[in-house]
Amino acid sequence: MRRTTTARVLTGLAGLAASFSLASCSMGGGGDAVKGNLSGAGASFPAAIYQRWFQELASEGVQVNYQSVGSGAGVRQFIAGTVDFGASDAPMKAEDIAKVSRGVLQIPMTAGAIAVAYNNPGCELKLSQEQLAEIFLGKITNYSQLGCADKKITVVHRSDGSGTTYNFTKHLAAISDAWKNGPGSAKTVAWPTGVGAKGNEGVAAQLNQVEGGLGYVESAYVKGKLQAAALTNASGEVVAPTSATESEALGSIDLGPELIGGNPNPIKGYPIVTFTWILAYKNGNGPKTDLLKKAFNFMLSDQAQAQAPELGYVSMPPAVIEKSKAAVAQIGE
Repeated sequence: MRRTTTARVLTGLAGLAASFSLASCSMGGGGDAVKGNLSGAGASFPAAIYQRWFQELASEGVQVNYQSVGSGAGVRQFIAGTVDFGASDAPMKAEDIAKVSRGVLQIPMTAGAIAVAYNNPGCELKLSQEQLAEIFLGKITNYSQLGCADKKITVVHRSDGSGTTYNFTKHLAAISDAWKNGPGSAKTVAWPTGVGAKGNEGVAAQLNQVEGGLGYVESAYVKGKLQAAALTNASGEVVAPTSATESEALGSIDLGPELIGGNPNPIKGYPIVTFTWILAYKNGNGPKTDLLKKAFNFMLSDQAQAQAPELGYVSMPPAVIEKSKAAVAQIGE
């Protein structure tokens, strides 16, 4: 159901932790190439497109080691100062920002949708908001309750702290009082049902192995045996995740002055979409300042952003890209 190019793109995801080369760029009037090492850690949601960007610039002399460890772990490493940048699908909390003496810039870098992926050939799921919540509350346990043939549903959820979980559970809380007043929304929650797996990669792998499996992943991970369910938005329209429906919903998000806004239940388009952020230190970057700026400006370039749809992501609106570039310009030594 999802874009066929995604399967080819994600083939090498397991090696994300390997070093890739990033851009060498001419600086000012000196003409010296910017080369060196960068390390980052965090969200698995944007890992596929980050990998592509890093690989495209592999011959340019700057090594980037990006660990796809999940947003929660990425934020912890960023706070601890053990990486040059972090990555998260959920904005940092004020109390966490206060722990970073160097200051924090949260920079929207790409966007995408969270799909309800399932492994049940021959079953085409079109879920109401009530049905979606009741699956993850453990009240709907068989595909026969959803209009398909008899088959047990095995829910698969994230076991690690995850921005994907944060955004998915925010949507569940927005559409279901039972969820809002029960598990709630966070990077980790007490799941009423299901089994856990680490990262978008782990959830997708588990779903592919378990016939009848159903879980939530970034849309780029809907591949192999998996299909994506159509979901009901706030206006009652049942919508499948496509570039067009995701862009429509993304356009409803007001990021606000801090660039961290969201909309957990859009009226138009596919209803679970989110930006994902690079976490940068505002100060104290020393000799890596120009390297970080060049790396992030490449990621925000027309060339890089234009690749989003083919990789299963959503191209960011031009106005958001300009705001992100303005944030990059604030990265200081």
